[in-house]
Amino acid sequence: MSNSTNEKNIEKKITSRKENYSQWYLDIIDAAELAEYGPVKGCMVIKPYGYAIWENTQKILDKKFKETGVQNAYFPMFIPERLLKKEEDHVEGFAPEVAVVTHAGGKKLEEPLVVRPTSETIMYDVFSKWIRSYRDLPLLINQWANVVRWEMRPRLFLRTVEFLWQEGHTVHETEAEADGRARQMLEIYKDFAENTVAIPTITGVKSETEKFAGAKCTYTVEAMMQDGKSLQFATSHNLGQNFSKAFDINFLDKNGVKQDGWQTSWGLSTRTIGGLIMTHSDDKGLVLPPNIAPIQVIITTIAASEKDRETVVNKAEEINKILKDKNIRSQTDTRDLRPGEKYYEWEKKGVPIRIEIGPKDIANNSLIFVRRDTGEKIKSPINNVAEEIEKLLNIIQSSLYNKALEYRKTKTKTVDSWDDFVKAIEEGNFVLAHWCGEKDVEAQIKEETGATIRCIPFDSKLEKGKCVKTGKPSKQRVLFARSY
Repeated sequence: MSNSTNEKNIEKKITSRKENYSQWYLDIIDAAELAEYGPVKGCMVIKPYGYAIWENTQKILDKKFKETGVQNAYFPMFIPERLLKKEEDHVEGFAPEVAVVTHAGGKKLEEPLVVRPTSETIMYDVFSKWIRSYRDLPLLINQWANVVRWEMRPRLFLRTVEFLWQEGHTVHETEAEADGRARQMLEIYKDFAENTVAIPTITGVKSETEKFAGAKCTYTVEAMMQDGKSLQFATSHNLGQNFSKAFDINFLDKNGVKQDGWQTSWGLSTRTIGGLIMTHSDDKGLVLPPNIAPIQVIITTIAASEKDRETVVNKAEEINKILKDKNIRSQTDTRDLRPGEKYYEWEKKGVPIRIEIGPKDIANNSLIFVRRDTGEKIKSPINNVAEEIEKLLNIIQSSLYNKALEYRKTKTKTVDSWDDFVKAIEEGNFVLAHWCGEKDVEAQIKEETGATIRCIPFDSKLEKGKCVKTGKPSKQRVLFARSY
């Protein structure tokens, strides 16, 4: 990185969360050099450092998917409009966000082409040709791709016109198998959220209003951001037979009887990077959990004189090799800059551990470790640097998760009256409250407070109660929050 680029980066100021949370979020992305808007409104350019986070996401999840038998494939991004219209609820759900190509090759197309907002329709048209017998099942397919949804209020990573994601699509013999697969994939997302990106989650089922268009039911992973809003981290859908009947995805069972397939779809997108930013970062910049960080350790050199420089750089490179041999993602910063400039840059980029090394450290056979999450400085002998770094990375990973979990606990309220509900939502909390199950009441609550039912948590106990809005009977509490 050139000095001029570094100077530009240092000039970037970060608005405090208390002053303006939305601007703080955008400032973090800018200062950490994760992404920027492209020339088309609402589209984003993902910069190398931001894309490295996505590459780690892909690498980790792709392995987990394949361990369950899933295979990767790729399908066209252009969908004949007639296919999108085959499942009524599906087309109605996506109609406002669809981008349509009407002209190509210098002339008007005979049939408009939809730029995929999701791939159910194009994939299921193909699946109908692949599946003939129960021997062809289960069909377990995933694709890593881009999709386009014409967002009216774009925000980097959270909502953009074009974004990256993976979408899994499966076909099964029975409803039980399909539902088991949908829940299995949800658990993979939950595990990734909690153990890789250190984000505590709540899993559950969406209400009928909030479920995926065309699905029988939608399972979701919900997470709390620092402003108390919920972010839908990932979803997994039991599609039932709605799409298989519309797209003729059928098979002959063991008795030679034609049956419609039972299907699932499940996905996670680059919006998880937005969730990562908002869960852990502070007013100094990005904070990354070690398990997802592109660079886990940055080794910064301090040289008092030109005479010391070669010795310090050589020792830094030696330490770097030791760490890399232990599969620790480390990097050296040996640029001839003031130490403060280097520290500030890597602080903003959220690197979990910074190692400081200078002539005195070499003479004393010691190093200084600086934790990005707490700012704590730790003195450690050079001799067992890899072992100490491994321990500290694990401590930081756990600490970030526990901090976020404690925050969510303090910001989750259980209420029984409408006044308490309104107050809790206004104060930016997750709210557990009874709901009578009626769609119009759900819509009324959303209109009056901006809060939606994020999910009916799997661990929500059955208990008699009264709807927080109408006073009608309710059998369990559901999770309300404002959301992204």
